[in-house]
Amino acid sequence: MRPQGHRKSDKPNPIDVQVGSRLRLRRSMLGLSQSKLGEEIGLSFQQVQKYERGATRISASGLYKLGRVLDVPVLFFFDDADPVRAPAIPGGFSEPSAEAFEADPLHNRETIELVDAYYAIEDAHVRRRLLKLARAFAREPDRPK
Repeated sequence: MRPQGHRKSDKPNPIDVQVGSRLRLRRSMLGLSQSKLGEEIGLSFQQVQKYERGATRISASGLYKLGRVLDVPVLFFFDDADPVRAPAIPGGFSEPSAEAFEADPLHNRETIELVDAYYAIEDAHVRRRLLKLARAFAREPDRPK
């Protein structure tokens, strides 16, 4: 008998989705493809996809191996703070709701595409200029249309 919440028909556990999001974020930040990461850890790119979606739970040894390959501590995968700016986490140690994970910008395809495009720019100077421009737009107040 499986414990409740582990049936195949269930949605992925929000924690597995969180870990997968952080895996995808770090892989994208390093400019690694799913295939390349799979090669590094001895898995297929399809298995990496399942990890990133939270469809397959990553074992403790798998998290350790991923942390070493991606040069982050294992706790990185459980941290839901923005990796650039880490504000206080509301709710302390309570388990985040499924809605909180769905609202996370790391689950947005556009975010992943933006990160991929950013790291596809080979010239580091151009990347820094683009980041500076994006920050300037973010500070710009909304204008009436």
